[in-house]
Amino acid sequence: MVGYVTDLTIVALLVIGFTAFLGVFTNGIGEKLFGGKRRTEFVDQSERFQTGWKSVGGKKN
Repeated sequence: MVGYVTDLTIVALLVIGFTAFLGVFTNGIGEKLFGGKRRTEFVDQSERFQTGWKSVGGKKN
């Protein structure tokens, strides 16, 4: 019974990990192929919004 639970856990973790990896991988391919010139629209908007913000945390250099 312990072996069955162990096997089930390993298979479940592999399926979840593989699914997560495929999601990220196919999203990246989709953005590259079908993104067009508006590929970085949301990243650019975030950068524009955050200009002038003060850095928080970390060491002072």
